[in-house]
Amino acid sequence: MAEDERTLDGDDTALADTPEEGARPDDRIDDARMDEENTLKREFVRSVEDALDAGASGELYDLVEPLHPADVADLLELFDKDDRHRLATEITDLMTSEVVAELNDYVREEMMEALPADAVAQIAEQLETDDAVQLIEDLDEDDQKAILAELDPEDRIAIQTALSYPEETAGRLMSRDFVAVPEHITVGDLIDFLRDGRDLPDDFFEVFVIDQRMHPVGTCQLSWILRTPRDVQLGDVMKRDQTLVPAMLDQEEVGLMFQKYNLISAAVIDEDGRLVGQMTVDDIVHIIAEEAGEDALLMSGAGEGDINEPIREAYSSRVRWLVANLGTALVASLIIALFGAAIEQLVALAVLMPIVASIGGNAGTQTMAVTVRAIAMNQLTSSNTGRILWREFRVAMLNGVTIAVLIGLATAVIFTPLLGAVIALAMVINVATAGLAGVLVPVAFERLDQDPAVASSVFVTMITDSMGFFAFLGLAVAMQVV
Repeated sequence: MAEDERTLDGDDTALADTPEEGARPDDRIDDARMDEENTLKREFVRSVEDALDAGASGELYDLVEPLHPADVADLLELFDKDDRHRLATEITDLMTSEVVAELNDYVREEMMEALPADAVAQIAEQLETDDAVQLIEDLDEDDQKAILAELDPEDRIAIQTALSYPEETAGRLMSRDFVAVPEHITVGDLIDFLRDGRDLPDDFFEVFVIDQRMHPVGTCQLSWILRTPRDVQLGDVMKRDQTLVPAMLDQEEVGLMFQKYNLISAAVIDEDGRLVGQMTVDDIVHIIAEEAGEDALLMSGAGEGDINEPIREAYSSRVRWLVANLGTALVASLIIALFGAAIEQLVALAVLMPIVASIGGNAGTQTMAVTVRAIAMNQLTSSNTGRILWREFRVAMLNGVTIAVLIGLATAVIFTPLLGAVIALAMVINVATAGLAGVLVPVAFERLDQDPAVASSVFVTMITDSMGFFAFLGLAVAMQVV
């Protein structure tokens, strides 16, 4: 201990500035490879392509070797399937577990299917459990069994346990590498245990305190441990109030918990309340980004929307919503057909009616986007739905009146004042309807335990188009414009 104190009392500036053995400066910021947005330059990618085509293995290796694992993954994703395999073969020892963990899901799955089971198992053993699960969870069942058979028993059991949880739950995504200690020890005992370093995770932010049944009873951040005298009991310094994540909790809810309570890490418990893993903020960053992108893509009916998604899967995920849109569009067409005679008498109706439907559709999309986000963020609940509905209706009315005045005046000048009044009134009706539909449709899907981002846009568009045509053409006939 005295030797440690002399080291800390010495010239710690020199110690901090001394690079680790074998370390080198981070040269990711290099104008020859990366642009100002921290993406690989086109010129650099072309030089890699040229070296690959020329069979210049040494030059190719020298180009790729300085890249960060995440940038190597990006580079692989920029190539097509055949060239990607050739490149991976040329830089075999650079294809580390860190690179594999950073690969796009589709690219990783395709590359793992091309490798023998023992090679995939070797990669999986180098990964954290959650990353290893992501590596093999989308593979065929036969491939999974072959890979699991090649793993050490401990790793195999951990991965099989993770795979037993449903997809996109905390149990599937959690890390099983954590530090847990009993509460009866002292801070000094804990420090000695951590310094011993045996079977500890490479990175962790806090220590979980457990009882004899493996139930978490508290948590200690590393900063607290370092600042607390050695003879203090851990039970006296630990934080007993902690946020526990059920293993079956959906990943979106986990992300919201981290955001709401400003968590760095959290204990994951099974149905019996036992500590089985932990979620850390780096996992949550990926979850939040994934969920945000997923909701945006679902609202547009674009499926997973991944540029690496196979064409057949992209087609099947998108075409069904286009077919649904075709069906809802027929509803609007039938309404137009009811007023066919009126449209024939006054061509101006055919000119103006798309404006009413278009503005209503945009207004509905705005409200729907706000509502879906509020539902996803747990901001819209059963206790405030009425208030939010009234708020959005008032916003819609203000928007409707504003647009109605503008289009009404323009129509009155170009056509007739009566037609201007008709389109203005129709605009108010449709925008108000759009505001209500933009809230009620997503809420209805949420109450039915359906994802409100999936089909809300189809039905909101149908409602605003149908109401827009009906209101405008119906008012035109009722007010004897034709």
